[in-house]
Amino acid sequence: MKTKEIVDSVTMKRAITRMTYEIIERNKSLDTIVLAGIKTRGVYIAERIQERLQQLEGVEVPLALLDTKPFRDDVKGKKDTSQVETDINGREIILVDDVLYTGRTIRAAIDNLVSLGRPARVSLAVLVDRGHRELPIRADYVGKNIPTSRVEEIIVKMTEIDGEDAVLLVTED
Repeated sequence: MKTKEIVDSVTMKRAITRMTYEIIERNKSLDTIVLAGIKTRGVYIAERIQERLQQLEGVEVPLALLDTKPFRDDVKGKKDTSQVETDINGREIILVDDVLYTGRTIRAAIDNLVSLGRPARVSLAVLVDRGHRELPIRADYVGKNIPTSRVEEIIVKMTEIDGEDAVLLVTED
């Protein structure tokens, strides 16, 4: 296995800041937005976006934590550990995840949202889009497009859980 750092902490911070500015530009009223971080690393990215929105616009955007495991078609019998304390009915939901790959996690996140209410609109923010979709899903806000082969793996490290910020590309020798 060969591991290469393709995004360092400074580049990650810039990507998240750029995504935050795009959210501000595309949403006339930030009062209707709810950030929904997909566990685990999507939550930390959503928290950072939430913090930047507070710094830049002075607005408190609610944060929901979504657990997709109980809604996946390849995992059975998991307990839902989502934490959604804001009414999502009629709200603009921005799903936030670390890596967009096949689209199956995002489909599960949408199923989870729909089980909780009826949002006005759902959009998607991802730190890394690596391609290889199996479902017709695309991100509205992308930190980095990193084309990969199916045998490569993208690993996102976040300070909150891994002790450092980085995006790694893992390839077989």
